[in-house]
Amino acid sequence: MFTAEILAIGNELLQGDVLDTNSRFLCRYLTRQGGKVGRVVLLPDEPDTIAAEVRGALERGPDLIVTTGGLGPTEDDLTLSAVARALGRPLVENPQALALLEKRYAELFSCGLIADATLTPPRRKMALFPEGGEALPNPVGTAPAVLLRREKTLLVCLPGVPEEVQGIVEGPLQAHLSRTLVTGHHARRSFLVNAGEATLFPLLRHLARKYPDVYVKSHAGRVRPGTGLQVRVTLSSYGDTASEAEERVQQAAEELRRALVEVGIEGKEETGAGE
Repeated sequence: MFTAEILAIGNELLQGDVLDTNSRFLCRYLTRQGGKVGRVVLLPDEPDTIAAEVRGALERGPDLIVTTGGLGPTEDDLTLSAVARALGRPLVENPQALALLEKRYAELFSCGLIADATLTPPRRKMALFPEGGEALPNPVGTAPAVLLRREKTLLVCLPGVPEEVQGIVEGPLQAHLSRTLVTGHHARRSFLVNAGEATLFPLLRHLARKYPDVYVKSHAGRVRPGTGLQVRVTLSSYGDTASEAEERVQQAAEELRRALVEVGIEGKEETGAGE
């Protein structure tokens, strides 16, 4: 299992103009890869704030830090300069990133999507990386992603557009993470139970104590006509192997089913809830 933190950057997120779907996607993706996300932070486009948060994350020492947003060509895209400050490194033009930008703008020009493929100063700005950075291609947009290493921590800087984040993470980044991080396995089961959280509390507390390697969580649901309160109960666990994680969750799931029957509460496992 590896540990991760996510820094979502953009004034638009904090002003409520844009929903932070990137963090949700990354949390789900990294969890499925056997990672444990310990922290997600929303930050404004302020270099001092970003640099301070990156330094704090580095001091905590997770295996992976991911930033989203602020890699574009405009003046308020300040993430990489802030990351460079946090690392104590200069910003330098990265030849690999420059080549990726040249290729991408040539493709856009050939498709008639832009009128000019020239790498103007704002476009070249996207090739300014903290020294030592490695560029990853962006299969959807223009700004390359950035990989940096600081001792045990891999720092990945992604653009903010959700389609670009998904394209990079599920494309060029996926192979890199599998090579550089000690991945594990995650298993999850979910049940819909016709009862309130207060009613289920003693049962779930017993389950959590009996299976300390399984995370037992109840999520308050809605009131359903004819059935009353409904709660979603999730059981999840990590393991070095898929079978180890699945066995832990399976044992807890069987115990939950027996306990619900004993107290006369109806519960049903959700099909595909572990996806």
